Amino acid sequence: MAVLIEPSLLAPKPAKRRDHRPDIEGLRAVAVLAVLAFHAAVPGLAGGFVGVDVFFVISGYLITGQLLREAAESGRIRLAEFFSRRARRLLPSAGLVLGVIALAGVWFTAPLHRADTEYDVLAAALSVANWRFVAQQTDYLAAGRDPSPLLHFWSLAVEEQFYLVWGPLLALLVLAVAARRLRAAVVVLAAVVGLGSFGLSLGWTHGSVSLAYLGTPSRAWQFAAGALLAALPAGWLPRALRLVAGWAGLAAVGWSVLAYDAQTPYPGVAALAPTLGTAAVIAAGSELRYGVGRLLGIRPARAVGRLSYNLYLWHWPVLVFAEGRFGTLGWPVKVALTMAAALPAYAALRWVERPLRTNPVVAELPRRGLSLGLGAVVVPVVLALVVGTGTLRLLGVGTPVDLAGLPPGAADGGSLLVQQAGMKVTGAVVPTPVQARKDFPPDGECEVAPTTVTSPPCLAGPGSGADRIVLLGDSHAGQWYSAVLAIAAQRHWGVEELVKQGCPLPELTVTNPQLGRTYRECDTWRADSLARLAHEAKPRLIVIASLNRYTDDRDLLLRAWEKTLTPLRAIGAPIVYLKDTPIPGTDVPACVSGHTEDPGACEFARHAAQWPDPLAEGHLPGVTTVELNSVLCPGSGRSCPAVLERILLYRDDAHLTNTAVVVLTPRLERLLGAAGLLGGGWTTLLREDFDGPAGGRPPAERWQYDLGTCYPGCPAAQWGTGEAETMTDSTENVRLDGKGALELVPTRSTDGKWSSGRIETRRADFVAPAGGLLRIEASIALPDVTGAKAGGYWPAFWTLGGGLRQGYSGWPGVGEIDAMEAVGGKGSVFGTFHCGTATGGPCQEPKGLGSGEVPCASCGGGFHTYAVEVDRSTSPEQLRWYLDGKEYHRVTAAAIDPAAWDQAVHHGHFLLLNLAMGGGLPDAFGSPLTAATEPGHAMRIDYVAVSSRQ
Repeated sequence: MAVLIEPSLLAPKPAKRRDHRPDIEGLRAVAVLAVLAFHAAVPGLAGGFVGVDVFFVISGYLITGQLLREAAESGRIRLAEFFSRRARRLLPSAGLVLGVIALAGVWFTAPLHRADTEYDVLAAALSVANWRFVAQQTDYLAAGRDPSPLLHFWSLAVEEQFYLVWGPLLALLVLAVAARRLRAAVVVLAAVVGLGSFGLSLGWTHGSVSLAYLGTPSRAWQFAAGALLAALPAGWLPRALRLVAGWAGLAAVGWSVLAYDAQTPYPGVAALAPTLGTAAVIAAGSELRYGVGRLLGIRPARAVGRLSYNLYLWHWPVLVFAEGRFGTLGWPVKVALTMAAALPAYAALRWVERPLRTNPVVAELPRRGLSLGLGAVVVPVVLALVVGTGTLRLLGVGTPVDLAGLPPGAADGGSLLVQQAGMKVTGAVVPTPVQARKDFPPDGECEVAPTTVTSPPCLAGPGSGADRIVLLGDSHAGQWYSAVLAIAAQRHWGVEELVKQGCPLPELTVTNPQLGRTYRECDTWRADSLARLAHEAKPRLIVIASLNRYTDDRDLLLRAWEKTLTPLRAIGAPIVYLKDTPIPGTDVPACVSGHTEDPGACEFARHAAQWPDPLAEGHLPGVTTVELNSVLCPGSGRSCPAVLERILLYRDDAHLTNTAVVVLTPRLERLLGAAGLLGGGWTTLLREDFDGPAGGRPPAERWQYDLGTCYPGCPAAQWGTGEAETMTDSTENVRLDGKGALELVPTRSTDGKWSSGRIETRRADFVAPAGGLLRIEASIALPDVTGAKAGGYWPAFWTLGGGLRQGYSGWPGVGEIDAMEAVGGKGSVFGTFHCGTATGGPCQEPKGLGSGEVPCASCGGGFHTYAVEVDRSTSPEQLRWYLDGKEYHRVTAAAIDPAAWDQAVHHGHFLLLNLAMGGGLPDAFGSPLTAATEPGHAMRIDYVAVSSRQ
């Protein structure tokens, strides 16, 4: 650092002002180095933010001391001279930084960030930056934006606002109080101001941390502490105590830097340590031989102290612009950049601040200093207005999106929008980046703020009572409001919204960044919302969603979800979980504003955007999962798009734009309808949730066992496929798990014989009505086993034509629809249709018309939804297979002989669930049953549902 300091700064001054305190210059060095270390994220120095507290106390001491000396010498305080001195001292350097930032934004920031920066320049130039940042920091909906390069100007604004009040107060006090009593009066005034401000600080720290941290009223007590010291008479503290107090004070400041971090409630009580520590150092003085002042007064420390103001001004913009251009930087790079900021800081000190502050012509008359200060304000204001106006013109108007003019969203398939012949996706993105900033769901005050503990009555739409959908969760639930409202309106239902910002729906204890403390309001709100639902009429559907990043502890998250789901299940309404959407982790509209012609530059990493989601994987029963991520982040590449088919998907770093949600509405409606959750024409033919005690059996009135190695009469030994197991009705092989799931478990006896489970519905009349649809669905977790241990495993969910039960013959002509099969733990599944004759024929038997292997690495151990639809509403008729709502296979009647199609499809079917061991299919896939195969790995079924629609 020494090479950056002007040599004359290191030399002793020929004459010292009587108020000069070399130890305070050194104390400034301690303060600025602490702040710089904090901003550079130096390990172990996370409490460096207390350096600002040190500056506040020093400022209160020095400024009050100057005013009191002036009053003692002249009998009055010349406010014009006071503000002129401050203007000459502070505003030229600040104005230079503001002007540079106003211009630098053109090169270093995206247009949307540039507009924000120019507003910040205006606020900083007018000394109200702290209140602008209070508004932004307390605004949950503004979260996720990159930090402002002028965020550090909050402390300068606080200081100027304090002295706009403190200077005139002291001037009035001089007029009202006798000279001999002035210091005592100032002590009383400082004590009153300090105690009142400290009380506000304590209250706001526990109510709104941003207001407490950035607000002038809650920081005034630190200036008052310095002012109190300045007003106390000389020698008020004995020499021995001064010696101890000085070192103890410096130790308190150092301890704060080392012990505090982002989790420390601040300022509050914690601010006492650095504030009183600084006061103790100042009270100790600089003349004690072994006092702390001797250490602080060494030349290097004083040199850094003299540079501290300009170094404080320059270092933060350097760091912000660097990270804005190059991404997140490590702390060593930040330290290097901070050191580099000493160059412009020193240049500003030598060629701007010092010449203007000491210029005799400027200092001669107060109005000249004030004019200089005014110029230092006007120039950056003008620059900000010019650059900001041009930026706003470039960004375009921010009027709301015309939702009626949006292209229609696709209900299925791999495209976001309905694809038409010859369609080309061109034109500007919708919404524009500036529109996206405000593209929120139209739910008004229903999405409650962090400080609110209960939701207001928020019921929209025509329905009430039972005819409503409940939307429950945090802002990641709230983002779906428009889609849920549209779906409900189609059915003349209402929507009850219970949504709280930043509040996890699973019962987790978290810290709220806006409040800066444990989010107690969230716990209260969650309990109140669940109690409210328990006493209201049962709704048609409960839609839940929540950010999936409140914790990465999988077990803790599952336990937290279970605590919330238990009372929800007791309501008795269907529960659907909207899987959490991808999290970009970066300000998407700002990025797109700088890449309007190439929005692909704003893509973000897939692995970081989508976290494992145990609830979506079906680890808790009684919940149907619906996901749209396969559309929002299509394919299997390394990145997810920010803009898809010209639709700007995100309004910030984590939430969908309302436009994207509107476009996704048809798809969400189809998925909910296909799951039998919307009624409206769908008739539930079967819904089995496998509730019951652990070790229980599936309900006998709906299910029957297949036993042995073949159907009665053994028309086909070993079930016709060469399987090795014997099917039993033992609870060793077929049992309820007591948590809402059925388990089919293969076992092996000591003599090497295999047993397993196979059940089928008693009903054999599940058929698609003429002109309608039949949907067969199950949520299944495949056996969690791979490699040689999985050899011969063959789980399946399928149907057979009801005619087979008339003598158990006629396969495959009666029809077989395999909704899901898997073999050998390969991380893949497939669907197949069998029909016609046993060899060859329209379905190419015995192979059948299959999908081939569909990758699903997480299907082993995790619940996934497998479904098949028989659609007789289209021409030609279709069979469609779905994995987690995404179609992966289709067979149409046009490809099948009409008679064979009629025989296989137009008659009733029954459902089967089984876990076979060995046989022709595992052998064909190279996963035969061997001695290495490990028994005991269950196929788990959460639910089975059959529904039809005319």
